[in-house]
Amino acid sequence: MIEETLQDANEKMERTLEATKEDFATIRTGRANPGLYSKVLVDYYGSATPLQQLASFAVPDARTILITPYDVTALREIEKALSDSEIGANPSNDGKVIRVTLPELTAERRKEYVKVVKGKGEDAKVAIRNHRRKAKETMDKMVKDGEVGEDDGSRGEKDLDTLTKKATDLVDELLKRKEAELLDV
Repeated sequence: MIEETLQDANEKMERTLEATKEDFATIRTGRANPGLYSKVLVDYYGSATPLQQLASFAVPDARTILITPYDVTALREIEKALSDSEIGANPSNDGKVIRVTLPELTAERRKEYVKVVKGKGEDAKVAIRNHRRKAKETMDKMVKDGEVGEDDGSRGEKDLDTLTKKATDLVDELLKRKEAELLDV
């Protein structure tokens, strides 16, 4: 029973870490990266469709992304979705592909992005601590109801603390890497 609770908490923490990695990938660092557009949705025949499903990406140089739609009729909608996104780049359409040139990040803008990354990192840590709290409440209830012994409960709590520490350390590591990437000129 304790093992199932620990396994469940571990899975939830891992999903939180994956979501954090995806969030960090959508923050631009000055270098062209197709991951910037992973959360851009395009209005394609009346439904919101992820851009990755509508086009292929190429990165010819450090600050340019070429987006080639699979369906040329979606070009205008893709361009509109890119313009409306929060990435801060102006797409240009030549009738076949969309070229996005990312402007150089100013020092001020880099610092703003670092603040955004730190906020997302803190949100991830809060989510991990919430998973820990819920798992601990479940284990405490098991001990109280007599389903497991107190020794098993305290051992499970130590294991839970180890999982939590490992997950928060990974968030810190991701945060440190992204911050270094942002501040690297």
